[in-house]
Amino acid sequence: MNRRQFISLAGLGLTPLPQLLRAAVSEDRLMRPIPSTGERIPAIGMGTWVTFNIGNDPVARAQLRDVLRAFFAHGGGMIDSSPMYGSAEAVLGQLLPQFGGETPGLFTATKVWTSGDGPSDIENSRRLWRVDGFDLLQVHNLLAWERHIETLFEMKERGELRYVGITTSHGRRHRDMLRVMRDWPLDFVQATYNVLDREVEREMLPLAAERGIAFIANRPYRRGSLINFVQRHPLPAWAADIDCPHWPAFLLKFIVSHPAVTCAIPATSQVEHMHENMSAMVGRMPDADTRERMAAHVAAL
Repeated sequence: MNRRQFISLAGLGLTPLPQLLRAAVSEDRLMRPIPSTGERIPAIGMGTWVTFNIGNDPVARAQLRDVLRAFFAHGGGMIDSSPMYGSAEAVLGQLLPQFGGETPGLFTATKVWTSGDGPSDIENSRRLWRVDGFDLLQVHNLLAWERHIETLFEMKERGELRYVGITTSHGRRHRDMLRVMRDWPLDFVQATYNVLDREVEREMLPLAAERGIAFIANRPYRRGSLINFVQRHPLPAWAADIDCPHWPAFLLKFIVSHPAVTCAIPATSQVEHMHENMSAMVGRMPDADTRERMAAHVAAL
């Protein structure tokens, strides 16, 4: 089954998910270890900011069901959300059960985002997702992190949670993030990283590698503005040397080829875009020199 046939069948819903899984997951996907345990997860996950905040719109929900179908067909793992994301958690809770048990490798990640009652906020998220518990809970943008992080580690100690993390975005509060990374035995950190936003390369990624903390890259496309910009230009011919047939693979391979990055979480509401995103886990990856060439090329556009 080639890529064009796969997209056509997945989009039309003509092939049962188990058959799609056997066809697509057989690909040699890039998997990354979580340093604190050695568990391996796919290097491309899925964010839900904006894209899953669609309320009760039945047409939009059907479209997102197809997006999730494509995600799982390619062996997708991490789905990242937050109470901050409007109806995203409720939409996930409505859609995920429709796949029955056919969500192999699903890695549930959400956040605590409140200045008040963290446990109540977490329980509400669990009910919305319709899951027994989460793989990863993160303190969103370090909001009231001193209180919430203790709650999360207590949950982990009781066996109610597998991993603990903290997040930021847009390059904010990196000093605070670094301090928490040094002081607490975190499993994950999440921050903005892409071919143009590279501040985390200076201290955060080296510290994550040193401390054995998994790194999640958010805003890989700058909420779409980066990919909209680069797609006005031709893909460089040498992108074929790292098996990049299009700009999404180019931008994502730059991120996940960094040795300290565990997972990138692009968001999309389009099935074809999901196929493009997930293709970044397949084929040759750039080495350090090629990554610098990629960054220089985009910066010069």
